[in-house]
Amino acid sequence: NWLIYLQLQVLPAFSLSLTTSLPCREVSGYDENLNTIRTYQVCNVFEPNQNNWLLTTFINRRGAHRIYTEMRFTVRDCSSLPNVPGSCKETFNLYYYETDSVIATKKSAFWSEAPYLKVDTIAADESFSQVDFGGRLMKVNTEVRSFGPLTRNGFYLAFQDYGACMSLLSVRVFFKKCPSIVQNFAVFPETMTGAESTSLVIARGTCIPNAEEVDVPIKLYCNGDGEWMVPIGRCTCKPGYEPENSVACKGNFWMFLRERLSTP
Repeated sequence: NWLIYLQLQVLPAFSLSLTTSLPCREVSGYDENLNTIRTYQVCNVFEPNQNNWLLTTFINRRGAHRIYTEMRFTVRDCSSLPNVPGSCKETFNLYYYETDSVIATKKSAFWSEAPYLKVDTIAADESFSQVDFGGRLMKVNTEVRSFGPLTRNGFYLAFQDYGACMSLLSVRVFFKKCPSIVQNFAVFPETMTGAESTSLVIARGTCIPNAEEVDVPIKLYCNGDGEWMVPIGRCTCKPGYEPENSVACKGNFWMFLRERLSTP
């Protein structure tokens, strides 16, 4: 199986099998640290009109509105291949398809652009021109792309080769969210980021025990990178309690007595 991770912080990783159209092959190879890994490889650069595909199994989006895909891959420099025709490529395409349930299997898959939505054409920052037996001259590229908004239960990812000599080493699929936090004597829940990388999602806060809300309703904004920002409003400790690092209100009998005696 080709490992694909849908994770954030402590979410578990899980493996997915891939369906491939010929002549893509699953082979053993090496990463940049000479560790043995399983890769998907294609190199039909001497034959024109290539249209080779890899398709993931169904991926549940787990409530995420925007998905990120990190790809690690190698690409052979076309100019380093002798007598290669002009159809040789150094790029591949990334697509996705939203659906509510499993619709593609090894016996029934989509091997064309329809009905996928294109995310981007992926180009290598570095290509290699030769390889020794240890694979030490291969240059690994890492690219990250995102897509959304997503509204269905899940999606498929598809990778299209149209004439490159390349290996796909790994793919990591993940989403971002703001973690639960205690700030200004208020608790804010874990919050998913929005559908766009620039989206701000409002989260309402709840006062911690022995605290009460003052001024305006308290809220924080979760930005597209999974970071909290723009705090509005606050809670404060009730009479008879004193603050402890802005995350707790600790009882204080003498403070409570002083408050009561000073009240007319």
